[in-house]
Amino acid sequence: MPFDFKKEYKAFYQPPKQPQIVTIPAMPYIGMKGKGDPNEAGGEYQRSVECLYATAYTLKMSKNGDHRMDGYFDYVVPPLEGLWHQEGIEGMDYARKDLLHFTSLLRLPDFVQEQDVLWAIDLVKRKKGLDCSAVEFLILDEGLCVQALHIGPYDTEPQTVEGMHAYIASCGYVLDFSGVRLHHEIYLSDPRKTEAEKRKTVIRHPIATQ
Repeated sequence: MPFDFKKEYKAFYQPPKQPQIVTIPAMPYIGMKGKGDPNEAGGEYQRSVECLYATAYTLKMSKNGDHRMDGYFDYVVPPLEGLWHQEGIEGMDYARKDLLHFTSLLRLPDFVQEQDVLWAIDLVKRKKGLDCSAVEFLILDEGLCVQALHIGPYDTEPQTVEGMHAYIASCGYVLDFSGVRLHHEIYLSDPRKTEAEKRKTVIRHPIATQ
């Protein structure tokens, strides 16, 4: 059976609805940055998702071609993730999606190296005519965080976030947002196939001790 990150790393992908404190280790990703409303048809966000999946599946299916990666094993492409912020705004203003800056993310197996990502980007360009040159190989090291499972529409996330922040305050922690430590979402449900009220999203925020 292909390796499934969601099943093997339940602490990261299947948290409870109640907030919990976790330490997230460094992990390799492919990412693509952009800005604007993620719901905009043909906008930067939708393009980033298209490029990430094209690159990720090219890496996964390399087993059928000549490109070899040491330590390769078959795996399920992990769920889409995103880092979000709005310049000049404390927290998140869900009514101003036009001000959003994002980095769309897909986790990689540890055997994938930067040169493999560059190979995949080139192959996607040659085979599909899709320019994914903005896709980057990166290591995300989040460290100490609070996270919780949000069930429902994205616009009701503030209710879950409020509970997360109240929880860390009761435990003696403070938020620790910075240019590299951002609002993090992991999308466990496909919004094209899942009713808004049933969507599952992991929300993760960086924290530090007081």
